[in-house]
Amino acid sequence: MHKIYEISPGSPYPIGTRFKLDGVNFSIFSRHATAVELLLFVSSTHLEPFQVIPLTAKINKTFYSWHVLVHELPAGTWYTWRMDGPTNTSESGLCFDKEKQLLDPWARAISDKLWHRDTACLPGDNGHAAMRNLVPDESYDWEGDTTFSYKSENAIIYELHVGGFTKHKMSGVKHPGSFSGLIEKIPYLKALGITHVELMPVMAFDEQDVPSGTAELGLKNYWGYSTHSFFSPHPGYCVTPEQGTHLQEFRDLVKALHKAEIGVIMDVVFNHTSEAGADGPTINFRGLGTDIVYHLDANDKSKFRDYTGCGNTVNANHPVITNFIVGCLEYWVREMHIDGFRFDLASAMARGQNGEVLQDPPVLWGIELSEQLAKTKLIAEAWDAAGLYQVGSFPGYRWGEWNGKYRDSMRSFLRGDKGIISEVATRLCASSDLYQYQGRLPINSINFITCHDGFTLNDLVSYNDKHNLANGEDNRDGGDHNFSYNCGVEGETNDVTILALRRKQVKNGIALLLLSQGVPMLLAGDEVLNTQHGNNNGYCQDNELTWFDWSLTEKNADMLRFVQQMIALRKRHKSLMRRRFLTGEKVAGRHIPDIQWHGIEDQAQWLDPEAQVLAFTLAAVGKHEADLHVILNMSEAELVMHLPTVEEREWYLATNTALRAPLDIVPPEQQIALGHHNYLVSPRSVVVFEGR
Repeated sequence: MHKIYEISPGSPYPIGTRFKLDGVNFSIFSRHATAVELLLFVSSTHLEPFQVIPLTAKINKTFYSWHVLVHELPAGTWYTWRMDGPTNTSESGLCFDKEKQLLDPWARAISDKLWHRDTACLPGDNGHAAMRNLVPDESYDWEGDTTFSYKSENAIIYELHVGGFTKHKMSGVKHPGSFSGLIEKIPYLKALGITHVELMPVMAFDEQDVPSGTAELGLKNYWGYSTHSFFSPHPGYCVTPEQGTHLQEFRDLVKALHKAEIGVIMDVVFNHTSEAGADGPTINFRGLGTDIVYHLDANDKSKFRDYTGCGNTVNANHPVITNFIVGCLEYWVREMHIDGFRFDLASAMARGQNGEVLQDPPVLWGIELSEQLAKTKLIAEAWDAAGLYQVGSFPGYRWGEWNGKYRDSMRSFLRGDKGIISEVATRLCASSDLYQYQGRLPINSINFITCHDGFTLNDLVSYNDKHNLANGEDNRDGGDHNFSYNCGVEGETNDVTILALRRKQVKNGIALLLLSQGVPMLLAGDEVLNTQHGNNNGYCQDNELTWFDWSLTEKNADMLRFVQQMIALRKRHKSLMRRRFLTGEKVAGRHIPDIQWHGIEDQAQWLDPEAQVLAFTLAAVGKHEADLHVILNMSEAELVMHLPTVEEREWYLATNTALRAPLDIVPPEQQIALGHHNYLVSPRSVVVFEGR
């Protein structure tokens, strides 16, 4: 028989679990609960608790917090909560169920070993199918590690999926699909040259949260945009989660990345939770107080307002939830040494308690003004699923934004759309039209052409239409407006001419991204021509369709080299990583402006509805830095382009996407001076010269 532990009233602070000198203090928030039970388990899979601790309002409640101190309780103990209270969903939105076992929203580690989502959607006892919380040992030797300090203008972000990055049979890691597996691939990331990884959701999420038709195909929630435990690393990415090693394994990854001088940005999902809508499962928040956590319909509080497309919307600007979110982010920075956050559907967090759009949302300003988050990079996906689009107008000043306008403009230019060079020039210059008038900076523009959501770069130039039938939703899911061009044939082909054009187009896309002012973000796998065979919504495909195919690092070594060298080119040109917007005025100590625009006949054809060609000269910023001259020819014509004369400098060919490797990009020590001022530019190509 397991030991029964003595208890005392405990303290409402801190919330969650915390070791004290004489035991573990448990505290949880629930305004309307009338009775509470804490259940203790030997392991994550034991069905019966070894101790049930009833809490009463008279002894164990302070304001809205329920608390108890369990004396001598060791780390490694698993637990859940049960709560009783009113159930009057249409009038109050409350739906307490005294038999339902609940997760602690502040839990540092959880197990989903027994989890069954369908059971949690039904009323009554779910003990045989519930997730469990762990009382973790939070001690850790950071070996002097601190958060990663790096100027945003110099950042190059690499978006990756922790599981999919090493699950492929060719990955060669000891523990595929884990935090540990990613550690083994750090040398690859270092050699690529990126400065930050942006990890798709790694907070604990519900892998069973998919539509019924998708579930029937044996598919699961792979991307992870279905968070339920915001303080816990996802157990599915741990090697030994049932031993409660979540914190240690994730910290090992962060520490190893920092040792390699790579920062860690987490993709976080505070716009909704995995509890979905009215018919969704009860996991934690729904059993504590739905009326506080979620946006509910004003007339019928059994209905959830859905601004996210996921069934519910977190009521982020309620004081309690604002405190929860800010406190959670501070925890990941303070205790896990995270360097930044990307907020999924962040505009949903700008809505007030009635769904209205707030000019100054407390939660967003709370994040921006938090002293603990002062050096943390903040990136917003500045829209939600209900039509709120805030690219260029997201509340706050410090927030970077996923620049959807940049993505669409560059995709359009890449596929050959005419008459948009003025728009392209603006996007190349960090979208000054969106940010400069507000007093914001080029670093507010997070530039990307592809991300997890949509086509890979290889598929962007190989498919005109999405091919998502494998997802089980009759191809209805995923975006229809991809601004893609298949180069003449839909999908796979053996036509060498089309394959060569596609390869060149991928290089063009990489070049456009890395030659732009602002902060570039690459999608993992684009550098080796990863494909999802036209699936532009791989959220449920935990298989080789979405995994990083490591055999491609050799098969497409020339493409990998091109990306590495383009990153190196960007890094040696401070003129591409300016902290202030370009002005067109002369550079100090020089007789040339910071940027000059050109076209087919020296002058850019800004008003020409047929224009597909743009060139610019960028003045050096650093003392030993070369000037740059860039030619972007997205037309079908071969053109003789004139290079400008710049203060006794010679032009050296650095990049020409129309040439075969290794001539497509040449490091400075191997470059040859052009010797004249005319250059023949191939159709659909990007050419870069360095002036020394």
